[in-house]
Amino acid sequence: MSWWIARSTHTLSQHVPAEPDDVREFYVDLDNIRLVHPLIVSVQVLSRGETPDGYDQTYRVVDRIPLGPISMRITYRARLLTRADGAVATEADQWPAVRLRGAVSFEPADGGTLLVERITVAAPRPLAATTARQAVQAHATMLAGIARHFESRG
Repeated sequence: MSWWIARSTHTLSQHVPAEPDDVREFYVDLDNIRLVHPLIVSVQVLSRGETPDGYDQTYRVVDRIPLGPISMRITYRARLLTRADGAVATEADQWPAVRLRGAVSFEPADGGTLLVERITVAAPRPLAATTARQAVQAHATMLAGIARHFESRG
C-alpha cells in the first residue's frame, strides 16, 4: 500500500421488487446499468469468458465526471465476475490510479430482492474524498434506478 493512495469502503443496499435472478440478470448487463447510472455515457463489450465458477465480462465504459460547472469524459475498463452461486464481483480502473472494487449480493427479501453492494474506492489522496463521494452518490442513484425499473414493470 502506498501513502499516496487513500481507500474507503461503503455498503449500499436497495430493496428491489423482483426475483433475485431477474435483478442479477439486469445488474450484470452494463447496457442496462447505463440506463440507471448517472455517470455512464456508453458501454461496449470487450470480452466474455467462462470461468470454472461462472463467467467474466469486460467492458469499455465512458463516464461523464462532473468537475464543478464542467464535466470531463473518462474512458476505462470495467469487469464483472459473475459466479454460478449468484455473487458478483466488480472491478473498474480509471485514470489517474482510481480503483473501484465491489462485491454484490442478491438476497430474497420481502417478496423481492435485497440488493447489497459493498464497494471499496482507492484513489490518490487529493482526489479521494471527491471520488468516493461521487462513486457512492452514483451507485445509490443506480440502485434506486434498478428498483424503479422493476417497479415500472410490475
